[in-house]
Amino acid sequence: MKKVAWIGVGIMGKSMVRNLMKAGFELHIYARTRAKVEDVIGEGAVFHDTIGDCVKGCEAVITMVGFPKDVEEVYFTPGNILDSAEPGAYLIDMTTTSPALAEKLYAEGVKRGYRVVDAPVTGGDTGAKAGTLSILVGGEQEDFEACMPLFQAMGTNINHQGKAGCGQHAKMANQIMIAGTLSGVCEALTYAKAKGLDPHVLISSLATGAAGSKQLDAFGEKIVAGDYAPGFFLKHFVKDMGLALEEAQRSGITLDILAQVLENYKNLEGEGYGDLGTQALIKHYQ
Repeated sequence: MKKVAWIGVGIMGKSMVRNLMKAGFELHIYARTRAKVEDVIGEGAVFHDTIGDCVKGCEAVITMVGFPKDVEEVYFTPGNILDSAEPGAYLIDMTTTSPALAEKLYAEGVKRGYRVVDAPVTGGDTGAKAGTLSILVGGEQEDFEACMPLFQAMGTNINHQGKAGCGQHAKMANQIMIAGTLSGVCEALTYAKAKGLDPHVLISSLATGAAGSKQLDAFGEKIVAGDYAPGFFLKHFVKDMGLALEEAQRSGITLDILAQVLENYKNLEGEGYGDLGTQALIKHYQ
């Protein structure tokens, strides 16, 4: 696999394009506005005025296009990728889109003789530039393995998540984790400011607080191994969260995320899942 088409609509992922060229791939690119990609053209990428021309003769077609409506546009409108790509080509959608749309693209692509994978990224162009890009792949295992040289040129953490659409589910789970973390940080700073603490000092101390992540890593390994014994660390963590919520309520501070987490634990305890230990957490996320 040497000749690759890269379709960028709205966004481009130029660091990923550069990484592929450095790895020896021949890059053919399309973007709505040529002026935005003159730099990578100057570095060796071949620009095409239409998507149809861009994908002709390419062994792989990669799309990095922003939104589900853009995925519909570049794949399903007449004269675009599904009408123009070479038979047997790998179609790789690296956009965050809906799992249902990923499944639709897979079904239609396979029907037309293509090999289709959904491979959304986390970390985006910044991750590609910094060497921390993650790629979450859904589709057939053999197609994942065949595309590995492409993925390895762009990313460092590459995972096959399962059948078509699973890459998108994994990406959305990633987004939920990010949103939950950011919500927690916002609530922590709201609490700190209400108590007259220095938010800047607290932010600088997050690295110290993150030492707990090492304990959570070990906890995660136990989950994977099926060892669901109630966790000492988790019980004390939940206790501390409960005390923080009580103090916040006394001060008239609303911490919705923290309150919802503790309510989930309370409900699970009522269902007989122990003392807010590991089994309760597993049950909740199952």
